[in-house]
Amino acid sequence: MTRSATLEATKRYANRFAGRAADGHFREAQGLVMSSLGLGTYLGQPDPKVDASYTAAFVAAAENGINLVDAAINYRFQRSERSIGTAIKQLATKGFSREELVVCTKGGYLTPDGSMPAEPTEYFLHEYIQPGIFTPKDLVAGSHCMTPRFLEDQLARSLGNLQLECIDVYYLHNPETQLTEVSRPDFLERVRDAFIYLESAADTGKIQFYGMATWNGFRQEAKVRDAMQLAEFAQIATDIAGEKHRFRFVQIPFNLGMTEALTLGNQSIGGRDRTVMEAASELGITLVASASLLQGQVARNLPSFVAQALGLESDAERALQFVRSSPGITTALVGMSRVEHVHANARLVGVAPATVDQFTQLFSRGEGA
Repeated sequence: MTRSATLEATKRYANRFAGRAADGHFREAQGLVMSSLGLGTYLGQPDPKVDASYTAAFVAAAENGINLVDAAINYRFQRSERSIGTAIKQLATKGFSREELVVCTKGGYLTPDGSMPAEPTEYFLHEYIQPGIFTPKDLVAGSHCMTPRFLEDQLARSLGNLQLECIDVYYLHNPETQLTEVSRPDFLERVRDAFIYLESAADTGKIQFYGMATWNGFRQEAKVRDAMQLAEFAQIATDIAGEKHRFRFVQIPFNLGMTEALTLGNQSIGGRDRTVMEAASELGITLVASASLLQGQVARNLPSFVAQALGLESDAERALQFVRSSPGITTALVGMSRVEHVHANARLVGVAPATVDQFTQLFSRGEGA
């Protein structure tokens, strides 16, 4: 039996926090119960001190009502994934099973292993090109690849780093990078090839779901060269695997400074303009917000109307509250490399998401401010 997050176990996890977690903190999506906050692992030096700090942070997060963690193989040269793997082992000794935790990671960018090699070109030549894992023509921008052979290699490495049999959500990392050098028809063909591989990985129990973790792809006007259409990808997945396809997650930057997912009608479904949030809802895709605090830029000096609308004790809390309360966002990711960050942010576990009235007030006040 492949060990992955399950509905029963994630419900059990949520029930541990009965009386502590506010209504609305835990949300069910794709047959899993997830916390409205998730731990991100992007920033930090690739050194043992930060490794240990991230491990302690995820242990503290899981102990305080946050059961979703997000990484990528290239974060800190594979060390963030390894920190999570260590944390999962530590959590098992504290009575938290693997099946209670929703583990997400990404593949697409070339990365060294552990530290930057003295000769990066030599490293990639020996590690990847000579064994035939990718060819130079498979690379875009000198660093991005999403061929099936490469994804197979990267998924195997991620499973090893995380010490897991199955990853719950495996994202193609910034696939829009391909559009800087590849024509749209070729790009869609590359997406199709990647999805065929990822469906097979789901069939064999190496992943539960797959998706796309993007930066620019879904935040721009539809006519921009590297803009993407969610409906096109959902159709590709449906063509490959029918209605039971596993393309079910999209990660998109969303915060008080980057509100496009909520406000920009750049998606087309059946000839009608939709926001990313509306399109994802119609297509049965779960949205996860990245950069919820925009690396700290929206964690201070917010306009007074935000405090008036949302209350709470700090601008950082208000910024997170905005993201986790937005219609269509299941989980708001926030980078937490230290236990004290976790304890500060986990205060929101006990706070109900903002009401529709508070949210509406935020936008009406914002327009007049």
